[in-house]
Amino acid sequence: MVEIEITVRYAETDRMGIAHHSNYFVWFEAARTELIKKVGVSYSQIENEFGVYLPLVNCSCDFKRACFYEDKILVIARVNNLTPTRIKFYYEVKRDGVLCATGFTEHAFVDKNFKPINLEKKNKELFLNFERLWAEDKL
Repeated sequence: MVEIEITVRYAETDRMGIAHHSNYFVWFEAARTELIKKVGVSYSQIENEFGVYLPLVNCSCDFKRACFYEDKILVIARVNNLTPTRIKFYYEVKRDGVLCATGFTEHAFVDKNFKPINLEKKNKELFLNFERLWAEDKL
């Protein structure tokens, strides 16, 4: 699990000063990127050095409370599920400890031609690192 703090920027809000719904997925990505660093590599290394890509195959966000311009929010990311062919991340957005949104993104493991791969077979070490993250997040 990782937690990152973000200050809601003016450009991320609508006329009412409320964070636009599309930004939640940008915030999810920022937290997911930090979470992936916990396996010891960056997103770009996974793509460029290992030839593994993680396209989005499913996503959702449930909005519970609004976030506003200049709010300091905490975005939490954790691995929610892992198979040799897919990984699912779960997210929470909080403001002052109050839950504002929850969501998930699910990604397939594919090669540079977008052909599905079995990550456990293609790069066992990377798969085991993701598995360790998932085990840590289940605790």
